[in-house]
Amino acid sequence: MSEEITYVDAKTLENFMRDVFIGLGVPEEDAKIIAEVLITSDLRGIESHGIQRCKMYYDRIKAGIYEVNTKIDIIKEGPTTALLDGNCGMGHVIAYKAMKMTIEKAKKYGLGAVAVKNSTHFGIAGFYSLMAIKEGMIGLAVTNARPSIPPTFGVEPMLGTNPLTVGAPTDEQFPFLIDAATSIIQRGKVEVYDRIKKTLPKNTVIDENGEFITDATKVLEKMLERKAALLPLGGKGEDTAGYKGYGYATVVELLSAALQNGIYLRDTLGIVENGQKRLKVGHFFLAINIDNFNGLDSFKNVAGNIMRDLRKSQKEPGEKRIYTAGEKEYYEEIEKKKTGIPLNKSLQNDIKIMQTDLNLDGYNFSF
Repeated sequence: MSEEITYVDAKTLENFMRDVFIGLGVPEEDAKIIAEVLITSDLRGIESHGIQRCKMYYDRIKAGIYEVNTKIDIIKEGPTTALLDGNCGMGHVIAYKAMKMTIEKAKKYGLGAVAVKNSTHFGIAGFYSLMAIKEGMIGLAVTNARPSIPPTFGVEPMLGTNPLTVGAPTDEQFPFLIDAATSIIQRGKVEVYDRIKKTLPKNTVIDENGEFITDATKVLEKMLERKAALLPLGGKGEDTAGYKGYGYATVVELLSAALQNGIYLRDTLGIVENGQKRLKVGHFFLAINIDNFNGLDSFKNVAGNIMRDLRKSQKEPGEKRIYTAGEKEYYEEIEKKKTGIPLNKSLQNDIKIMQTDLNLDGYNFSF
């Protein structure tokens, strides 16, 4: 498999993705935002949500599912809160502008919270938490998604992988950032396993009979039929506390749909409006201005001490080190900026399709 991997410079890949979206009719400034979100995912080692997702967006735009000209309406606004309608535009752009609004409110009043309805897939949730971190704030970003997770003791996919993402600055070179689905494995990761023909871990997916499935290709096929479900954090049943992941996924659903009177559960599979299929989701963003509490420097020092104490704690025999959330991604980004982004054969083929169709002849990839 290794001989099929090609590495492409991150900036080149970012520019290519930007030009793909411009070629599809997305305004240039919006295309830059989308490409930045996607390349950030690849740089941080979250390969399921970077260039791998580009072809999905390309296909959905071609099918008319997304609006390339993103129009955001303010439905309701107060000093610290707002409710926005994304009108099925590009989710990355909607989320970026929503978090910008959230941060501005937090700068002025100490807290900002913005809910969004009628949006679309927005990439990695961690990108938006990082936006708040860069402004000296705690950032939270959540979104609902297509049904993937069953309720505890159920087999029908009902909740999305529903990431619950929180980040905070520290006095170290990298922040604390936990960016994770409320399922053990997310659909994008299953797609990665399928691309590289790798077997899934056992306790991650069940079929309609509650039996484990490990064949990634079969999982994707059965997910289309709603006959496979990704298990919540904690796994199947209650013995390993699967109800916790199920519960937190439900929290995300509430924050992403109930605050907005938006789309939820089965309806995120798609609804038809005026003869056009739409894939709608909702988001929620929160920013906490640390200076309104004990002050940013003090917070960063304590946060850094917490991270350092965790890493210095006693290790399991045979393990070399302990990590804190956001640390591996920081080092991954440094490395990827040197080596480039790895592209397997399947991704190379996707890039060729988009490049040929959109006449992006200025890119001389080696594949």
